[in-house]
Amino acid sequence: MIVFGILIIIFSVVLGLIILIQNPKGGGLAGSLSGFGNQLMGVKQSTDVLEKGTWIFAAIIGLLCLMSPAFIDKDGSSSTANDALINNTPTTVPKTNTPAAPATTTPMPGTVDTSK
Repeated sequence: MIVFGILIIIFSVVLGLIILIQNPKGGGLAGSLSGFGNQLMGVKQSTDVLEKGTWIFAAIIGLLCLMSPAFIDKDGSSSTANDALINNTPTTVPKTNTPAAPATTTPMPGTVDTSK
């Protein structure tokens, strides 16, 4: 199950980078970064590759999201490692440290001492 999560994160980052490279008007970073190769293949070719990459990575992420629930346990039980961790935890409450009351109290200056 962890493998699907890691793959989804990796493909999502790559998809985000591909989308950021594109320009909605057709130029974008793809046109300025490709340089000489862009003149040989043309601007239309680089945008087609980026658009195909967008659709491919989106499809891969969609398939991974649809396939990942198939690997979750159907009976709702947790793994034995989780069961051992839950069952072996201490059930005692930590001791609280309360300060002891002072032996004698002294009245504040300017107050009447009612203890006499």
